[in-house]
Amino acid sequence: MKRLSGLQSSMLRAAGRILSPGGHYGSLLVLIYHRVLPAPDPLLADEPDASLFAAQMDLLADHFNVIGLSEAAERLARRSLPPRAVAITFDDGYANNLEVAAPILLERRLTATFFIATRFIDGGQMWNDMVIEAVRRAPQDFDLGSLGLGRYALTDMSARRRAVDEILSRLKYLEQPERQRKAEAIAAASGIVDGARTMMTEQQLRKLASLGMEIGAHCVTHPILARLAPEDARREIHESKSRLGEIIRAPVRTFAYPNGRPGTDYGPEHVEMVRAAGFTAAVTTAWGAATVHTDRFQIPRVAPWDRSALKYGLRMLRCFTQRNARTV
Repeated sequence: MKRLSGLQSSMLRAAGRILSPGGHYGSLLVLIYHRVLPAPDPLLADEPDASLFAAQMDLLADHFNVIGLSEAAERLARRSLPPRAVAITFDDGYANNLEVAAPILLERRLTATFFIATRFIDGGQMWNDMVIEAVRRAPQDFDLGSLGLGRYALTDMSARRRAVDEILSRLKYLEQPERQRKAEAIAAASGIVDGARTMMTEQQLRKLASLGMEIGAHCVTHPILARLAPEDARREIHESKSRLGEIIRAPVRTFAYPNGRPGTDYGPEHVEMVRAAGFTAAVTTAWGAATVHTDRFQIPRVAPWDRSALKYGLRMLRCFTQRNARTV
């Protein structure tokens, strides 16, 4: 991703001042990342590598005003946001958030919020990662018929990517114990005995917090809250906040709903649980920019994409115009 020309930069800033002028008419764009890879991975094509992420952060540093999510939520309510306000967030708690992303952020004096699913701290592996790594290592003829998932001809990396997408979509909304059981069975079918350690440790979390990054909660087991009994959902929310506070020895103020689709992955009762737990703001995966009228416990987010700097910048501007994010 090449940097914008001087003319393109001037045009982007000028358009940004019109679309997101700050102050009384300010709006906030919250970006959602998961991993930043050391190098490109064809099986994780939606995840940026270090080079692409650095170029994206250069564009943000040059053309937008990046502030922390907690501060952004407060300033949004007070109508004191700067023009072109952006907050950066990461979900789940991958170790490469510290190892790869954090140095890039620090070099550009940018901050971010990292939402952690606490069950996977210190060596855990999320169910979706089990599936991805199983398909990566599986034989070309991968028979999952005994699990009700069919048979896959994994003849090239594109076929493996399609298989990952299909299997994840079929498991995503299963009841949590069944989803975990099938993910483990898929790993076993590919010959994986002990999964990769991809998530942060307690020590890494403390290091990330010490760098000035914000740590937020993302439940314990990354469940679909709408699929849980109320007492279990409440426990997931409260226990993740408590554990993270103990680890980083600081308040945990922000929360991200797992999966995060309003009305599908969480409901109004979960918004009230998050509010009652003492968080000051929460984010969803509803699409669009937040305004003063947005519920601070249902702040929308957008996923970064585009490998051209100009397209990336223009699409960011377009997102500032999408201010009707769905809530419950």
